[in-house]
Amino acid sequence: MKEKLKIDIVSDVVCPWCTIGYKRLEKAISELGIQDQVEIEWHPFELNPNMPAEGQNVQEHITEKYGATLEQQKESQQFMTEAGAELGFTFDYFDDMRMANTFEAHILLDYAKAFNKQTELKMRLTTAFFGERKDVSNRAVLKQALLDVGLNAEEALLKLDDDNSRYQVKSEEAYWQNAGVNSVPTIVFNRKSKVTGAQPIDLFKKVLSEIIEAS
Repeated sequence: MKEKLKIDIVSDVVCPWCTIGYKRLEKAISELGIQDQVEIEWHPFELNPNMPAEGQNVQEHITEKYGATLEQQKESQQFMTEAGAELGFTFDYFDDMRMANTFEAHILLDYAKAFNKQTELKMRLTTAFFGERKDVSNRAVLKQALLDVGLNAEEALLKLDDDNSRYQVKSEEAYWQNAGVNSVPTIVFNRKSKVTGAQPIDLFKKVLSEIIEAS
């Protein structure tokens, strides 16, 4: 039996381009009919590792971090909303939206890996943040997301205060940064070639086809 094509996705839960990039990749895989030939693993990248517990207003945050004007932000949000809609994903931007700390979400995604629930939990958290106005640093929100995808919430939440689990996420973040990942999404195929950013579906199809034909 042929080995599956391994796809590593380095991303953050609150990164809109990561969601668009993944949904385009998913569509490319589906259109090629190769769902059973690929294996996806998610890896942590915190866009804002120093984000305080109370979060920060998204507009303030984007202005502070990227220097974008309110008008530029509105244009960008409109573009992302339209791109998401084309892929069946809802971006619900609102004025009081707050950027959240995502470290604990990444611990839970690491936990979900052993149960083959990573992608499901990732999309549940992303949907909660962008589509349901939820704070994904809030443990009650995290607990509900775990329950929604059928994971053992009690067991998973214990990982949040476990030193080993916290260290695991930190060391994995460091691994990918040392490997040259400094923007997300970064999508790595068989640990050989990589694509950064939310590329078009056709580009993903081309990359996937070439790798599968060559293997």
